[in-house]
Amino acid sequence: MAIEFTKYHGLGNDFILIDNRASSDPIVTPEQAVKLCDRHFGIGADGVIFALPGQDGTDYTMRIFNSDGSEPEMCGNGIRCLARFIAEFEGKSDQTVEYRIHTLAGVMKPQLRPGGQVTVDMGLPRLLAGEIPTTLAPSDQKVINLPLEVGGKSWQVTCVSMGNPHCITFVDDVAAIPLENIGPQFEHHSVFPQRTNTEFIQVVRKDYLKMRVWERGAGITLACGTGACASLVAGVLTGMCDRFATIELPGGPLEIEWSELDQRVYMTGPAEKAFTGTV
Repeated sequence: MAIEFTKYHGLGNDFILIDNRASSDPIVTPEQAVKLCDRHFGIGADGVIFALPGQDGTDYTMRIFNSDGSEPEMCGNGIRCLARFIAEFEGKSDQTVEYRIHTLAGVMKPQLRPGGQVTVDMGLPRLLAGEIPTTLAPSDQKVINLPLEVGGKSWQVTCVSMGNPHCITFVDDVAAIPLENIGPQFEHHSVFPQRTNTEFIQVVRKDYLKMRVWERGAGITLACGTGACASLVAGVLTGMCDRFATIELPGGPLEIEWSELDQRVYMTGPAEKAFTGTV
């Protein structure tokens, strides 16, 4: 079966987008997604995203398979790409339009803006250990600046869920972190029963942070939208940053706000079309 796709990226975090509106189930299996994501023998991507029919009054449903075949609850860069993809096949690419997208992490609301920027209402951060989930603290308590032994070293970590689990640690120099070695040890640590994304954050100023990320199921990526959101929340909880900050990732900057008014997290960043094809 021939499948048409469009390749998008958000700050280098790249995805294969598939119009899946004719079926409520992904037309590609997790095993096939692994092959498509292979950068040598496939199209190459961090994940495959499907635009499925909406559920419970939403406009569309988002499903995503990571490059290892696992399925995350949500993807911040991915949902910006999905919004641009939907607007393109709806003929609304040049309009300011908002969608309600059903995800495994709840309903997300991306809004297209001029200049290729997309702002996403990412919802309320989840802060209790049982919601993340992690066994670092009792299920009804927050995990803020607690010690965690990884790779023979004690790290001070704060955990946040943006519908998917994140473990954030603040460091003096993100460039000095041996991410390819330490990242998998965080992801598969026994205190994270559903594994975890891990963000290493360097505070340049309270409104400007540098971030490197190891993504659960994808490894080192150039950007992670939910990770940037979780990192800003962690920074506010630990007094390291303001409620609005620019977060510089290897692929470029995201603007993140944890609103004091409604306690929701808002992410603004680009989503760019790379190419289309048939596989």
